Amino acid sequence: MISITSHFCYKSFEHFDPYPVTTMEYRLPTALSPIHYDLTLFTDLSQHKFRGAVEIDLKVNADTSEIVLNASELELSEVSVTIVGGEDEAFVPISQAIDAINQRAIFVFPKPFAAGSSLKLFIAFVGPLSGNLIGYYEGTWEHDGQKKFYTVTQFEPTAARRAFPCWDEPLLKATFAMSMISASKQQPYGKEDDIHGFLKDASSGDWKITRFDTSPLMSTYIVAYANGQFEFLEGSFTSPLSGKKRPIRVYGTPSSVHQGQYCLEVSEKVLPVYEEVFGIEYPLSKLDTLVIHDMDAYAMENWGLITGRAAAYLLDPKANNVRQKQEIVLMQFHEIAHMWFGNITTMEWWTYLYLNEGFATLMGELIIPDRMFPEWKLDSAFISAHIEHAMKQDNKLSSHPVEVDCPDANKINQIFDGLSYSKAASVLRMLANHVGVEDFLKGVSMYLQAHLYGNSVTGDLWRGVEEATGFNASEFMDAYISKGGFPVITVTESEETIHVTQARFLQKGTVEEADTVWHVPLNLLTVDSQGKASIDKIVLKSRTESYSVNLQQPFKLNAGTFGFYRVLYTPERFRQIAIDAARPNSVFNAGDRLGLVQDAFAACQCTINEAKQRTGSFDGVQRHTRILYLVLYFNALQSLSTAWWENDKVMHLLNEFRRFLFKPIASELGYEYSADENPDISLLRTCAISNLVSARDEELSNVLHCQIQLYTRFKHFHETRDSSLIPEELQGLIYTAAVRSGGEDAYLAIQQIIKDPRTPTEQLAAMQVLLEAMCTAEQTNLILSTIDFMGTQRDQDYTHFVVGLMKNQNAKRLYVEHFKKTYNEIHEKLKDGFSIGQIVESTFIPLTSEKDYKDTKAFFEDGKDTSKYALSVPRVLEFIQEKIAFIENSTDDLLNWLENWKERQ
Repeated sequence: MISITSHFCYKSFEHFDPYPVTTMEYRLPTALSPIHYDLTLFTDLSQHKFRGAVEIDLKVNADTSEIVLNASELELSEVSVTIVGGEDEAFVPISQAIDAINQRAIFVFPKPFAAGSSLKLFIAFVGPLSGNLIGYYEGTWEHDGQKKFYTVTQFEPTAARRAFPCWDEPLLKATFAMSMISASKQQPYGKEDDIHGFLKDASSGDWKITRFDTSPLMSTYIVAYANGQFEFLEGSFTSPLSGKKRPIRVYGTPSSVHQGQYCLEVSEKVLPVYEEVFGIEYPLSKLDTLVIHDMDAYAMENWGLITGRAAAYLLDPKANNVRQKQEIVLMQFHEIAHMWFGNITTMEWWTYLYLNEGFATLMGELIIPDRMFPEWKLDSAFISAHIEHAMKQDNKLSSHPVEVDCPDANKINQIFDGLSYSKAASVLRMLANHVGVEDFLKGVSMYLQAHLYGNSVTGDLWRGVEEATGFNASEFMDAYISKGGFPVITVTESEETIHVTQARFLQKGTVEEADTVWHVPLNLLTVDSQGKASIDKIVLKSRTESYSVNLQQPFKLNAGTFGFYRVLYTPERFRQIAIDAARPNSVFNAGDRLGLVQDAFAACQCTINEAKQRTGSFDGVQRHTRILYLVLYFNALQSLSTAWWENDKVMHLLNEFRRFLFKPIASELGYEYSADENPDISLLRTCAISNLVSARDEELSNVLHCQIQLYTRFKHFHETRDSSLIPEELQGLIYTAAVRSGGEDAYLAIQQIIKDPRTPTEQLAAMQVLLEAMCTAEQTNLILSTIDFMGTQRDQDYTHFVVGLMKNQNAKRLYVEHFKKTYNEIHEKLKDGFSIGQIVESTFIPLTSEKDYKDTKAFFEDGKDTSKYALSVPRVLEFIQEKIAFIENSTDDLLNWLENWKERQ
């Protein structure tokens, strides 16, 4: 890590040599705490820098002559302190220093400030408008062929200190008043107003000032502001609790803001729902969403000013893309959930990040949208997305607990992962199901109301649920939150009895017992002699137990797949449950079927059972046309492809099987979308065509037909720029088919659209699907061209390139070598954001051989600074080891099944 270049403008400045991070507490001293910030910020876009002044009201908790706060990459000057209620004398520090590693400024004053007194601290500062997507940074957009600049903030988790000196910890809440001086605001700002001398070195022009109302108590990481030529769409919502009407706006650049209409509409609808569910009124006078082109994260829940990527938030008003609408709803509902989970009630420290992110995922991506869009069947989608995603991260020894210790800043960014989001949401969903969703929400409301404008830890949440339900939530949830991993329940049978045993599930080829004993909600579904189903909410609290069950009737554990665990039956019982689940009017619902298939594939990938005993779950899939089943099978087939991607025979047979599954669906549904068709039909069509593109074989007429259908549409678009033959749902697939079928000419045409988009829709598409299409090129020269091209694009898109290239069999090893050769450059550019760990994982996880394992291990042990992605390296190595074992143990079984599947149809 490069040392921070901050310094103080004092002749008496001296550099501070800090203690090693490993022996020094990361948290700030507690002798002082902030009460209020009065922040004035001057932004000069033409000079690419900002300057400001902040006056901070402080409470003195203990006698101290030092003031220690956070600052990073700022030049600080004019530091002074006055004692409130004392004489007007301003005290200046006798010494000051920078702790560059821990990002602190330390001021020492001539005498101690007494406990119980109040201070006003003044600091002036100057900082650069960098393009690294953190702190207060600069972004770009184009208008009439000219590059325009804007500025915006991304402070979570620890980057507010890059924008102004502050107490940058979630526990240290304060109120904020702010004034922004820029070239595009409301009130004139001239020399007579320039008490801080901002205009002294400013570029020429008219400067204006905007003053904002004082905020409620809030943490620094959700402070936000932006400056640029933005336009907005406006709506409103009326509070069902108070009757107050509040404005809602979606801001964006002039060329694209009209595509924010759908986001505006769903925001208007959801805010009253959140108020009613929590019984807590939205506390601010407005809610804005700013859609921007440069952002490391996809969206950020800044209080009153949500920020989000254009590619994720904008939708052509003429489009009826169900998938894209779902993504906008789930993302925006997630961020609005944070207005309560995180903003009003905030975790005490980043150890408890899941209290923010797990809840926002559960509420914003399942409970609330499911009430508003029941036709989307989001509970099943949650199983196939979040539970499976979390388990794939949590089935390793390199996993970490949901409640994870974060002693220093390097680790905080790394825990914004599938465990803090998806696992946390999954186990909270499990608790909600066990106690009843409505009672669970009552407990959540009690928790929030007990900590309004305050901070919380895990025990506070459990107390709220326990007060509402009388259920011991703390005992039930402890192992799922405080320990890594999750259980697998092995089921054996004897004389009308099932015997269940729990152990830790690991994907590494074995199931190993751990010291942990989980409280497992078995949710045992049984059927009586009259065919009536019932569910017994048994909680397994020991290593093993037995239960009486009529083995002549269907039964299943984890009914509805609400529990966060795997279930392993005998092969005979598994086949019987699969047969029962496939019958019309089965007692097993969609969640049961999804969970059954997921458990089967997970078992395939380790030595619990031979793969051939589990892949029977494919049989009969053609009887299910629900999109989620087919997506799940697609994902499972993709997971097989990630292991055997260098085995031509396996890949040929997998693709043949995929074509068999999806050709009839594509033939039946065709390539045209209708605004009034069932959402499932739209998604199913896209899924089928996507699979045919992925599994193409030029010798098979049906797949060639799919390729020609898509490529013909691209040719018409390229020649005429008429996009009427390109449904938004098929944009990415059409561009991919063009690159694969049209060769270098089509590749260069797509690259030109990215460089020079002619319409807002093209510009939006260039953010993601066009880039990903470039990554599917199969010729070596085009792959190398893509690798060169990705270095010229926005930093936020780098991950898209890497993920795309590592899905391309011909590109995988080429990019791995590129990453190794240019590691220092990539690391320096991206190390401070959220994406560096994902890039490392996306690059190396696809590797499959013993040599790959040894080379990768040696690469990261060779003097690399891995502190910014320390959690990713062991995960990568474990993934590679899993694939090695999977290939060694299961290749023959997989080939046998694939060669003979036709006989079972």
